[in-house]
Amino acid sequence: MTTTTLAAQTQDLPRLAPALDVVIPVYNEENAIVGSVETVRAHLATLPFTHRVTIADNASTDKTPVLAQQLADTYDDVRLVSLGQKGRGRALKRAWMQSDAEVLVYMDVDLSTDLNALLPLVAPLLTGHSDLAIGSRLARTARTTRGPKREVISRGYNVLLRGTLRAKFSDAQCGFKAIRRDVAHELLPLIEDDEWFFDTELLIVAERAGLRIHEVPVDWVDDPDSRVDIVRTALADLRGMGRVGWSLLRGRIPLAEVARRLGRATASSAGGRLSSQMVIFALIGMLSTLAYGVLYVALRGELGAQQANVLALGLTAVANTAANRRFTFGLRGPSGAVKHQLQGLLVFGCGLAVTSATLWAMRAMGTVEHPLVEVVVLTAANLLVTVMRFVLMRVWIFRRRPAETGSTA
Repeated sequence: MTTTTLAAQTQDLPRLAPALDVVIPVYNEENAIVGSVETVRAHLATLPFTHRVTIADNASTDKTPVLAQQLADTYDDVRLVSLGQKGRGRALKRAWMQSDAEVLVYMDVDLSTDLNALLPLVAPLLTGHSDLAIGSRLARTARTTRGPKREVISRGYNVLLRGTLRAKFSDAQCGFKAIRRDVAHELLPLIEDDEWFFDTELLIVAERAGLRIHEVPVDWVDDPDSRVDIVRTALADLRGMGRVGWSLLRGRIPLAEVARRLGRATASSAGGRLSSQMVIFALIGMLSTLAYGVLYVALRGELGAQQANVLALGLTAVANTAANRRFTFGLRGPSGAVKHQLQGLLVFGCGLAVTSATLWAMRAMGTVEHPLVEVVVLTAANLLVTVMRFVLMRVWIFRRRPAETGSTA
């Protein structure tokens, strides 16, 4: 067999997927892209894994696309993914979803993170021990060089994440992350943000689904030429946190399904919906109680205590059932709405019996008849009714039938 024939047959063979695919998103980085890609390639050559470098160009308007194409033409282990719109999250979604590598990596083009952290980052993912891995500038043994302004903002942001969304990872925004391909294909369709909040949203959803996140302390040097608009990014991050928090409370993210498909189902990932329902139910309950008190005081003078109690409780019960149907249990549309209201009225009857008996007892004991005193006592009596209402709504009124369990709100 001739050398030419052998070479032709070799070219026809399918290429094996690399173990690592390092994605570098870029936008107008003509001064940095060549040096960064060659530095990453040189480091990857020292690792015992097959690899590829993917340049994800975010609609650059300088020479970046030309230089990126030249790199892809020169090296077999470099490819170019071109996007027509800006957005780091958008670039990572496209590049990761198109990749066939076992582990997908992301790093900033400025290479602020010491590349010696790459092996500890990807090793737990290649062995199957972890699902995602992140570099942390805030870990105890990390060494960072950056100004006080960025230090305060970074630490404050991560404290805010822990306080509002109960995040347990230490550094959401470090531009040095990795994810297994099968995990990426499950999570990326659920991530709405296409810009800087992408990292945070990905980690929150992964953590809430019970996935294992590995953290690596990194040596990191701030890039003085960073193009990030800190104020704009901070506001976008706050909006993103609110959106993700509300989606989690509503149970709109199928965490249990993701965990089950990836074989990571745990009590925490599968049972988080109950706590979310309790929070929303409590908020609706507080508003209902406030409305009940206002209506009772407003109606009592004209109708008397018992009649005011019936009308105020009835009106708030209908509104409470409708609100819980929509927000707590995620049911929309007219189907079953009348039935749910009728079931809610039965619960209302129980509440009416308790509160009416409370008013009767106050009269029998000669308690001072004052609207505010009555409201306080009736509110206390309603606490028992509230607990009963939540239990009945969950196990009876809004209990999902087997055919409904696959639907989402």
